[in-house]
Amino acid sequence: MTKPSFDDIYMDLAKSLALRSHCVKMQVGAVLTKDTRIISLGYNGPPAGTHNCDEEWPETGCPRDSKGSCSLALHAEQNAILYAAKNNVSLDGATMYVTLSPCIACAKVMFSLGIKKILYINSYAEYKGIPHDEGVEFLKKFGVEVLRYKRTN
Repeated sequence: MTKPSFDDIYMDLAKSLALRSHCVKMQVGAVLTKDTRIISLGYNGPPAGTHNCDEEWPETGCPRDSKGSCSLALHAEQNAILYAAKNNVSLDGATMYVTLSPCIACAKVMFSLGIKKILYINSYAEYKGIPHDEGVEFLKKFGVEVLRYKRTN
């Protein structure tokens, strides 16, 4: 019997976490690891204690902000990073597994915190209909390893 790789295990977990999201537009999951250990998890949605979009606005999702994005949602990466920060967990040298490539804002935070590797499944640029993945390009430009995930088994 072939054992699954850690990449496969963590990406499967990120996909499962995405199913927890209350977002009606896009469900995203994220897993932060360090030295083959999970250090934090996250999925996109509004901050705890606010509205669940699929319950409050089941047809349309939450109101849009001035840029056309969700006005309430935290990205999956943000939730994973915030949980780690709240618990004083260092992210220096960590790996992020995420179901959607990071936007430019998340990429800047990941770089600043020392996350060294990001694996993603789907392209944020393709989802948003923009020409290129700004977050991926930013991270690569400054030496972060960013890979589009391909299942190993």
